[in-house]
Amino acid sequence: MILALDMAGLPSRWLMIDEAITYHARRMVAWSLGDVVATYHGGVSRMTGERSELSTSSIIAIKGASELVRDAHAEPHLTNAALFARDRHVCAYCGGEYRERDLSRDHVVPVYRGGKDRWMNVVTACRVCNIRKGGRTPEAAHMPLLYTPYVPNKYEHLILQNRRILQDQMEYLLVKVPRHSRLFA
Repeated sequence: MILALDMAGLPSRWLMIDEAITYHARRMVAWSLGDVVATYHGGVSRMTGERSELSTSSIIAIKGASELVRDAHAEPHLTNAALFARDRHVCAYCGGEYRERDLSRDHVVPVYRGGKDRWMNVVTACRVCNIRKGGRTPEAAHMPLLYTPYVPNKYEHLILQNRRILQDQMEYLLVKVPRHSRLFA
Protein backbone atom coordinates (compact mmCIF):
# COMPACT_ATOMS: atom_id res chain seq x y z
CA MET A 1 0.00 0.00 0.00
CA ILE A 2 1.01 3.60 -0.59
CA LEU A 3 1.02 6.22 2.16
CA ALA A 4 -0.91 9.28 0.96
CA LEU A 5 0.01 12.68 2.37
CA ASP A 6 -1.53 16.10 1.95
CA MET A 7 0.48 18.98 0.46
CA ALA A 8 1.86 19.86 3.89
CA GLY A 9 3.23 16.34 4.33
CA LEU A 10 0.60 15.23 6.83
CA PRO A 11 -0.48 11.59 6.38
CA SER A 12 -4.11 11.11 5.41
CA ARG A 13 -4.70 7.49 4.39
CA TRP A 14 -3.47 4.32 2.71
CA LEU A 15 -3.95 3.89 -1.03
CA MET A 16 -3.92 0.79 -3.16
CA ILE A 17 -1.17 0.93 -5.80
CA ASP A 18 -3.66 1.38 -8.65
CA GLU A 19 -5.20 4.37 -6.81
CA ALA A 20 -1.75 5.94 -6.49
CA ILE A 21 -1.08 5.37 -10.20
CA THR A 22 -4.40 7.07 -10.98
CA TYR A 23 -3.30 10.13 -8.99
CA HIS A 24 -0.06 10.15 -11.01
CA ALA A 25 -1.98 9.84 -14.30
CA ARG A 26 -4.21 12.78 -13.32
CA ARG A 27 -1.10 14.80 -12.40
CA MET A 28 -2.33 15.14 -8.83
CA VAL A 29 0.91 14.01 -7.14
CA ALA A 30 2.82 17.04 -5.88
CA TRP A 31 5.89 15.15 -4.68
CA SER A 32 6.95 11.73 -3.47
CA LEU A 33 9.36 10.09 -1.04
CA GLY A 34 10.77 6.64 -0.57
CA ASP A 35 11.52 3.89 -3.01
CA VAL A 36 9.63 3.24 -6.22
CA VAL A 37 7.32 0.34 -5.41
CA ALA A 38 5.43 -0.13 -8.68
CA THR A 39 5.62 0.78 -12.35
CA TYR A 40 2.66 0.47 -14.70
CA HIS A 41 3.31 0.21 -18.43
CA GLY A 42 0.88 1.70 -20.91
CA GLY A 43 0.55 1.66 -24.65
CA VAL A 44 2.99 2.69 -27.37
CA SER A 45 2.75 6.22 -28.76
CA ARG A 46 2.08 6.37 -32.51
CA MET A 47 4.03 9.59 -32.75
CA THR A 48 7.17 8.68 -30.80
CA GLY A 49 7.05 4.90 -30.71
CA GLU A 50 7.77 5.04 -26.98
CA ARG A 51 5.88 3.03 -24.43
CA SER A 52 4.31 5.05 -21.62
CA GLU A 53 4.92 4.19 -18.00
CA LEU A 54 3.96 5.55 -14.60
CA SER A 55 5.83 4.77 -11.40
CA THR A 56 4.84 5.42 -7.82
CA SER A 57 6.88 5.70 -4.68
CA SER A 58 5.84 4.34 -1.30
CA ILE A 59 4.88 7.82 -0.06
CA ILE A 60 3.09 10.41 -2.21
CA ALA A 61 1.69 13.89 -1.54
CA ILE A 62 -1.68 14.52 -3.19
CA LYS A 63 -2.55 18.00 -4.48
CA GLY A 64 -5.73 19.57 -3.16
CA ALA A 65 -7.51 20.23 0.11
CA SER A 66 -6.13 18.54 3.16
CA GLU A 67 -8.32 15.93 4.80
CA LEU A 68 -6.22 16.18 7.92
CA VAL A 69 -6.73 19.92 8.42
CA ARG A 70 -10.47 19.35 8.70
CA ASP A 71 -10.23 16.40 11.05
CA ALA A 72 -6.81 16.75 12.66
CA HIS A 73 -8.25 16.16 16.12
CA ALA A 74 -11.03 13.79 15.12
CA GLU A 75 -11.08 10.43 16.81
CA PRO A 76 -9.94 7.71 14.38
CA HIS A 77 -12.51 5.16 13.24
CA LEU A 78 -12.74 2.24 15.68
CA THR A 79 -12.45 -1.25 14.21
CA ASN A 80 -11.73 -4.54 15.93
CA ALA A 81 -8.56 -5.04 13.89
CA ALA A 82 -7.21 -1.61 14.92
CA LEU A 83 -8.28 -2.15 18.54
CA PHE A 84 -6.55 -5.54 18.73
CA ALA A 85 -3.43 -4.04 17.15
CA ARG A 86 -3.49 -1.11 19.62
CA ASP A 87 -3.63 -3.58 22.51
CA ARG A 88 -1.04 -5.87 20.86
CA HIS A 89 -3.48 -8.82 20.85
CA VAL A 90 -3.25 -8.99 24.64
CA CYS A 91 -6.34 -9.56 26.79
CA ALA A 92 -6.88 -6.62 29.16
CA TYR A 93 -7.99 -8.98 31.94
CA CYS A 94 -5.83 -12.13 31.91
CA GLY A 95 -2.82 -10.76 30.00
CA GLY A 96 -2.79 -13.62 27.52
CA GLU A 97 -1.73 -13.02 23.93
CA TYR A 98 -4.22 -14.39 21.38
CA ARG A 99 -4.90 -14.67 17.68
CA GLU A 100 -7.40 -12.18 16.29
CA ARG A 101 -10.12 -14.80 15.89
CA ASP A 102 -9.96 -15.57 19.63
CA LEU A 103 -10.39 -11.94 20.70
CA SER A 104 -13.39 -9.68 21.18
CA ARG A 105 -14.11 -6.03 21.85
CA ASP A 106 -15.02 -5.43 25.49
CA HIS A 107 -16.72 -2.27 26.70
CA VAL A 108 -15.23 -1.24 30.05
CA VAL A 109 -18.51 0.45 30.95
CA PRO A 110 -21.11 -1.77 29.26
CA VAL A 111 -23.18 -0.15 26.50
CA TYR A 112 -26.43 -0.96 28.27
CA ARG A 113 -25.13 1.02 31.26
CA GLY A 114 -24.44 4.07 29.13
CA GLY A 115 -20.93 3.20 27.97
CA LYS A 116 -19.96 4.40 24.52
CA ASP A 117 -18.44 2.40 21.69
CA ARG A 118 -15.37 4.66 21.68
CA TRP A 119 -11.62 4.09 21.96
CA MET A 120 -11.51 5.22 25.61
CA ASN A 121 -14.19 2.71 26.65
CA VAL A 122 -13.03 -0.42 24.81
CA VAL A 123 -10.27 -2.92 25.36
CA THR A 124 -9.23 -6.22 23.84
CA ALA A 125 -10.48 -9.27 25.72
CA CYS A 126 -10.19 -12.98 25.11
CA ARG A 127 -13.59 -14.59 24.69
CA VAL A 128 -13.35 -16.42 28.04
CA CYS A 129 -12.69 -13.19 29.99
CA ASN A 130 -15.32 -11.25 28.05
CA ILE A 131 -17.96 -13.87 28.91
CA ARG A 132 -16.80 -14.01 32.54
CA LYS A 133 -16.98 -10.22 32.88
CA GLY A 134 -20.40 -10.15 31.25
CA GLY A 135 -22.33 -6.89 31.46
CA ARG A 136 -20.43 -5.64 34.50
CA THR A 137 -17.70 -3.10 35.01
CA PRO A 138 -14.22 -4.50 35.74
CA GLU A 139 -14.64 -3.50 39.39
CA ALA A 140 -17.99 -5.24 39.76
CA ALA A 141 -16.59 -8.37 38.09
CA HIS A 142 -13.41 -8.27 40.24
CA MET A 143 -11.38 -8.26 37.02
CA PRO A 144 -9.02 -5.25 37.09
CA LEU A 145 -7.73 -3.87 33.81
CA LEU A 146 -4.08 -4.66 33.14
CA TYR A 147 -3.73 -1.59 30.90
CA THR A 148 -5.60 1.63 30.22
CA PRO A 149 -7.45 2.28 26.97
CA TYR A 150 -6.39 5.30 24.92
CA VAL A 151 -7.24 7.03 21.64
CA PRO A 152 -4.49 6.53 19.05
CA ASN A 153 -3.44 9.65 17.16
CA LYS A 154 -3.69 9.82 13.36
CA TYR A 155 -0.15 8.48 12.88
CA GLU A 156 -0.64 5.53 15.23
CA HIS A 157 -3.98 4.76 13.61
CA LEU A 158 -2.40 4.56 10.14
CA ILE A 159 0.21 2.15 11.53
CA LEU A 160 -2.52 0.07 13.19
CA GLN A 161 -4.47 -0.14 9.91
CA ASN A 162 -1.70 -1.65 7.81
CA ARG A 163 0.14 -4.86 8.60
CA ARG A 164 2.62 -4.53 5.74
CA ILE A 165 4.22 -1.14 6.21
CA LEU A 166 7.44 -0.51 4.34
CA GLN A 167 10.44 0.75 6.28
CA ASP A 168 10.41 4.26 4.78
CA GLN A 169 6.68 4.58 5.50
CA MET A 170 7.14 3.42 9.10
CA GLU A 171 10.00 5.87 9.65
CA TYR A 172 7.84 8.70 8.31
CA LEU A 173 4.91 7.84 10.60
CA LEU A 174 6.86 7.04 13.78
CA VAL A 175 8.23 10.59 13.96
CA LYS A 176 4.80 11.80 15.20
CA VAL A 177 3.88 8.83 17.40
CA PRO A 178 4.05 9.77 21.10
CA ARG A 179 6.92 8.07 22.97
CA HIS A 180 4.42 6.64 25.51
CA SER A 181 2.57 4.76 22.75
CA ARG A 182 2.26 0.99 23.06
CA LEU A 183 3.75 0.81 19.58
CA PHE A 184 7.12 1.32 21.26
CA ALA A 185 6.51 -1.30 23.98
